[in-house]
Amino acid sequence: MRTRSLFAATAAILLSALAGGVFGKSALATEETVPEHYRTFTSALSAIQAQYAQPVESDRLVYGAINGMLQTLDPHSSFMDPRSYAQMRERQEGRYFGLGLTISSIDGDITAVRVFEGSPAFTNGIRRGDVIADVEGQNTKGWTTEATVNKLKGPKGTFVNIGVRRKGFERLLEMRVMRDQVSIPSLSASFMIDATTGYVGITDFAEHTDEDLGLALEALIKKGMKRLVLDLRSNPGGQLDQAIRITNRFVAKGSMVVYTRGRTSNSDSDYRATDTPDYTNIPMITLVNRNSASASEIVSGALQDYDRSLVVGETTFGKALVQSVYRVSGGAGLALTTARYYTPSGRLIQRPWDGTFDEYLTYTLKDQSERAKTADQLKYTTGGRKVFSGGGIEPDLRFDGPVEGFSPTRFGRTLQGRQLFAAFAEQFSAEGDTRIGHAGPMRRVVKKNFVVDDAMVADFKTFVAGRNLKIDEDAWTKDAEFIRAMIRYNIDEAVFDVAAARQRLVTVDPQARFAISKFAEAEKLLELSRTRTAAKVGQ
Repeated sequence: MRTRSLFAATAAILLSALAGGVFGKSALATEETVPEHYRTFTSALSAIQAQYAQPVESDRLVYGAINGMLQTLDPHSSFMDPRSYAQMRERQEGRYFGLGLTISSIDGDITAVRVFEGSPAFTNGIRRGDVIADVEGQNTKGWTTEATVNKLKGPKGTFVNIGVRRKGFERLLEMRVMRDQVSIPSLSASFMIDATTGYVGITDFAEHTDEDLGLALEALIKKGMKRLVLDLRSNPGGQLDQAIRITNRFVAKGSMVVYTRGRTSNSDSDYRATDTPDYTNIPMITLVNRNSASASEIVSGALQDYDRSLVVGETTFGKALVQSVYRVSGGAGLALTTARYYTPSGRLIQRPWDGTFDEYLTYTLKDQSERAKTADQLKYTTGGRKVFSGGGIEPDLRFDGPVEGFSPTRFGRTLQGRQLFAAFAEQFSAEGDTRIGHAGPMRRVVKKNFVVDDAMVADFKTFVAGRNLKIDEDAWTKDAEFIRAMIRYNIDEAVFDVAAARQRLVTVDPQARFAISKFAEAEKLLELSRTRTAAKVGQ
């Protein structure tokens, strides 16, 4: 079976591919073709099971065969085994009972790679980089993430005993943690950038994202927000209905938000704004980058088509295949492409793919260039501005910044890709933090207003050199601003909170700073939108 490259990229795309999925259907094939093909398949399966050199699990064979079929179709049709399907549903629902952390097996150690704020894990002092070395007295060395998750999850109100290994501590940190409902946040942060400019970052589109956005916008209005930065950078997508509802907050009732066209008649659907919006008179800038996909492209594309928001950043990924999700036997799931998305102006968002999908899936790793355009790809916004179809959402104003708004050298990207900023941050604790394992002679204590001074940068440089990475001095000098920003961001995120980290990062993020400087153009765009709306009403 052919293996696709870049597993991490594929995993992110898989999440975005679920936008607009339909749950609870049965996958039924046509009666004309199934019998003979089924007999061929079962004959091959029987021969393998009976004659192969060693025993093979039948589910492994069947799941592999299904994956092989889907890989002949497109980059996003995919098969989910029962575990993957359950995880997908959990992610889409955005809530579950457990401790509230994401784990990964790193060199055989079950390691916390993300701890959700306010969760039982967070409250008890677990932090990113901790190794879950013991669960209920059992050493977890060599455990799979699935086995660990099964041990950590459980009914609300029950307890689990864990032992945490943390750098700087000789003994395990023993914790008794009560399982509770965990809400997976879909907003990265919401805050006031200045006295009149609000900021909201959306990380993905889950079942409660629109509700969370509504609460955030209300709070920002009370704080004096007169204009908005909507950050959809690196948002892989999610649920279609959330994209529609969120767009509806900024465009007039009855407006087309997105439509789909497919092979069968029931694949053709028009989705319109159904509610009276609350925020049609506020200037907006929408930030996107090459990792913005699917539902985030639906939102940014519609806002651009209605001249409702100035779109700034990079050309988005270009993922616009409708995935209908079918539950098949044994608790497994099938995400099958059934249609394509189009923006209100008639733009196809989907980017073409090559036969092996390799060029398609490596898109985010390459420097962007101006793509060739043809006359039939030309479309117009409601205000008469030119936009183009067939390759993601192109920004109104281009500003490259693939890594947190920066464009670092290859060396700088290596620092980020190898998680060295995050690893460096693991030694720090916040002043006054009394949770277990957050104080001691091996901890470096920082205040909320700490400064990344030359001494801290030098410490980081020594830390990097100790990780067997040769320092590229020229690149280090070129990346100086990026390195300082990432040190600060990762320490803030590790010891304070994501919102505080994001708020400080926005002040130095080149892409965001450029966008904020263009609000005069966003205001002109809003006036164009108002003029078109008034003309339509007067017709």
